[in-house]
Amino acid sequence: MTRELAALIIALVAALILLSMFIGWRRRLRRDSGLTAPLGVPEHADVTGRHEILYVATTAHDQPLERLAVRPLTYRARGELVLTDRGVAFSLDGAPTVFLSSARLVAADRATVAIDRVVERDGLIRLVWRATDDVRVDSFIRPTSSGPSEILPQLERLCAGAENGENP
Repeated sequence: MTRELAALIIALVAALILLSMFIGWRRRLRRDSGLTAPLGVPEHADVTGRHEILYVATTAHDQPLERLAVRPLTYRARGELVLTDRGVAFSLDGAPTVFLSSARLVAADRATVAIDRVVERDGLIRLVWRATDDVRVDSFIRPTSSGPSEILPQLERLCAGAENGENP
């Protein structure tokens, strides 16, 4: 076998792999096209905290390796987590602001693994929320300006308020 033939075979295999990845991602986008995150912060929401974050991924509930393409939370991004008295907002670079009201929030806890990120023990925050009435999803964030222990109590209060019917 000549060098040129070997290089051609390697190039064809690489192109086939890239094409398969592209087709797989397009199928995932189509599969999850019905899932969207709510946009816009309510007018009278009082901001209680701001934290710089790295948004990692949104996955199927309790399946941290099954990425969902929930728009506009489809791709990893840097941004800010804004805590309000009515819920949380993800203000991510290059995307519209996503607002999860307390009524949508189910739980908040710590995690170590999400689809493309493994960090130190309990270095991620997992936020469980309702994408629809019967679909729960997990969104993973990594705080960059503060630790999870500073943010988690506030998130847990918002989730507890939703359980008790305190928030709209």
